[in-house]
Amino acid sequence: MPLRLLQNSRRVSGIRLANAPCSWGTLEFKGLSGKQIGYSQMLDELGATGYVGTELGDWGYMPTEPMLLRRALAARGLSLRGAFVPVMLRDAAAHAAGQAKALRTASLLAAAGDASDPPVVVLSDANGSDAVRTRNAGRITQAMGLTDAEWVVAARGVTAIARAVQQETGLKSVFHHHAAGFVETPGEMETFCAKTDATDIGLVFDTGHYAFGAGACEAVLAGMERFRDRIRYVHFKDCHEGVMKQVQSDGCSYFEAVGRGIFCELGQGGVDFPGVLKQLETMDYKGWVVVEQDVLPGMGRPKESAARNRTYLRSIGL
Repeated sequence: MPLRLLQNSRRVSGIRLANAPCSWGTLEFKGLSGKQIGYSQMLDELGATGYVGTELGDWGYMPTEPMLLRRALAARGLSLRGAFVPVMLRDAAAHAAGQAKALRTASLLAAAGDASDPPVVVLSDANGSDAVRTRNAGRITQAMGLTDAEWVVAARGVTAIARAVQQETGLKSVFHHHAAGFVETPGEMETFCAKTDATDIGLVFDTGHYAFGAGACEAVLAGMERFRDRIRYVHFKDCHEGVMKQVQSDGCSYFEAVGRGIFCELGQGGVDFPGVLKQLETMDYKGWVVVEQDVLPGMGRPKESAARNRTYLRSIGL
């Protein structure tokens, strides 16, 4: 598939680029096989390939003592941008533990981050925790969704967590729609936004997960317009249309889809990144864009992929 490029591209100002540990095979799921790349190597390679920020990754992957983390980042000139915190939102009994995890993470972010450009807490449903949703990621039907009562519980829980994070650490929260979680499809995102308040929690718009959840890469630009008033943070992730069609046809699980390379290098899939960039300009977006190429531990050559992704983004004006 040819790369999507901007003709006579110009440089876009106000957007800064980060990458994330998941591009090096460090995912939030338990029990994944494969050797994990250490954080020092990951940060070295991330900085060397042209990114100026990073997300935290799974708790304990990087140092959890603020001074040690600050030193590790400062030595490479990197900014700490956020951390992913999944919570089983449909289960009220899980909210207290989820809030404690979010506050622990937020406290580290606040202490190790830049107060003039603070990181964000990226809340999400506990993706990969429900067998039906995991098995059917990318082809979710309405019958697989939350009930009205579960939506009430989920909205109340995520709001309480976001408010606690704001009150105790001063950090803002954004919500990540995510394949294999209970907020995956555009319709579920719409319901989430209707049942929560923008003053409490914004959205992180993930181009790859949106394409997968919508079942079509061409849906991404319309999705950005649909949710533009809630977008506070952006993940650039590509989605390979051929793999997506195979996954849909073969009935693959979420993990099988990732293992098949559904989230490919930028410009190699179906997401129209030049169009995405233009959309961000119309929104006057001046925040961070985090490149993510979700891979399983041991997959591919992360440093080389990160470098090619950075080269591609330069070609479209970033």
